[in-house]
Amino acid sequence: MFKIYGIKNCGSMKKAFDALTTNGLAYEFHDYKKQGIDADTLKTWLDALGADTVLNKKGTTWRKLTETEQQHALATEQNLIETLITHTSLIKRPILATTTGYIAGFDEATYQTLSSV
Repeated sequence: MFKIYGIKNCGSMKKAFDALTTNGLAYEFHDYKKQGIDADTLKTWLDALGADTVLNKKGTTWRKLTETEQQHALATEQNLIETLITHTSLIKRPILATTTGYIAGFDEATYQTLSSV
């Protein structure tokens, strides 16, 4: 079973849910907008995927932060983790936990290669 992290009302999330369902893949959904996200999980993602992948700088949430807040978030990994916990919309969506690692963002071709093994 896969575990998918994100925010329910997001276009990329809906595409990911549809792709998983179409391919007959069971998944558990963690809505970090409602359920929050812990520092250990974020650290794991940052180690596996890198800050440039996990942090969504293209969204309005990032643009709404002041330059000082942005610089503070990028100064250290701990600052980034704290910022992501406070502003979960800054986390790239979706993040899919697979048996071989993590996939950030939705790419239909990548999802087509997934299997329940």
